[in-house]
Amino acid sequence: MPVTAELRPAFAPPVPERIEDIGISQNLLIDLLARRLSLDGTNNLTGLSQSLKLSLGVVDYLFRTMRQQQLIEVKGMIGNDYWVSLSGAGRALAAERFGLCHYAGPAPVSLKEYHAAVKAQAAEVDINRRVLRNALSDLVVTDELLDQLGPAVISQTSIFLYGPTGNGKTSLAERLLRVYHDAILMPYAVEVDNQIIALYDPVVHHRIETQDSEIDPRWVLCRRPCILVGGELVPGMVELRLDESSGIYSAPLQMKANNGIFIIDDFGRQLISPRDLLNRWIVPLDRRVDYLSLRYGVKFQIPFEVMVVFATNLDPNDLADEAFLRRIHNKIYIEPVHEGTFDEILRRVATARNIPVPPTAGQDLRDLCLRDGRTELRACYPLDICNILMSISRYEKKPLQLSRENLERAVNLYFARS
Repeated sequence: MPVTAELRPAFAPPVPERIEDIGISQNLLIDLLARRLSLDGTNNLTGLSQSLKLSLGVVDYLFRTMRQQQLIEVKGMIGNDYWVSLSGAGRALAAERFGLCHYAGPAPVSLKEYHAAVKAQAAEVDINRRVLRNALSDLVVTDELLDQLGPAVISQTSIFLYGPTGNGKTSLAERLLRVYHDAILMPYAVEVDNQIIALYDPVVHHRIETQDSEIDPRWVLCRRPCILVGGELVPGMVELRLDESSGIYSAPLQMKANNGIFIIDDFGRQLISPRDLLNRWIVPLDRRVDYLSLRYGVKFQIPFEVMVVFATNLDPNDLADEAFLRRIHNKIYIEPVHEGTFDEILRRVATARNIPVPPTAGQDLRDLCLRDGRTELRACYPLDICNILMSISRYEKKPLQLSRENLERAVNLYFARS
């Protein structure tokens, strides 16, 4: 589909038609083409152009250069297009280059151009309470909380969501992506010191299929990313990782999240200690730049244009010192829900599941949840209890009813006895 005005990115690099406009070395491009042809066996220039995301003019220049060096053989022509394969010398070159790196995908962009792209596509949101409420319409959120979240989102810096477990911190964080209605361009890969860093990840980046022949095809049009990690976060995930078998670097999570949101859920329960992670990010959060290192010691700078959201049910003062906490300007307490909010959550949950809601259901469930010494209502209780009731109904082959008797049975299953 064509790119609409809403989805047209702020950064739109033209298609490089000359080798000088590519921004990376000719030798690296020759290595890339040799590896591609080694995998393909035989291909035409159009096919190579599509695989490497390079213009036909650039591929034709590389073909003629490699032909002069006797690295390529012409197998024939169809129309005006050459069908080519590697010569003996070309296969030897490809084997040598495969020993260093297996990358044979879309040509990378330069680190300089990546810097420019991230800075040009820094998020700017224009929201108010109404807009934010619409973005969070499937949650029950108070005006007070909206008025804390709104300025925090507009700042596009970092947010610390804290408070008792089960009150929607993760749900809130995940839905913040809805305030963005635009798209960004992201490169398939970035070149640093002739090394390839794979950046575009179809698992976490949501591509928008478009047809825009005026934009450099080495860039992918995507929705702004939202990456969420929890207890599985380890130190290696925030550093460059080299795959020894392929010789390809994988971008760290914060680089994949650039121009979007990076959520660290259950902060304080990761394998990496809070102090180590906070010390690692104290400069990026403050200066909006990060520093990475290649395996052999070359250090380089990347943009840190990402809104980091920390979500935790632990005391922030137990997780970080004052020097770090002052760099997180937005610290928002997600409190236990009040009675009216609790009843509205129950109503929405039950209605979505076609469960009739008696007038006393909210009061009954609140009473049951607050007995045995429990003092707080949690936003998660209605959904969790309804799910238990649905399982009981399926097990006993009986219609589901929110009677006090059924609610008490579900509550007894839900809460551990002290």
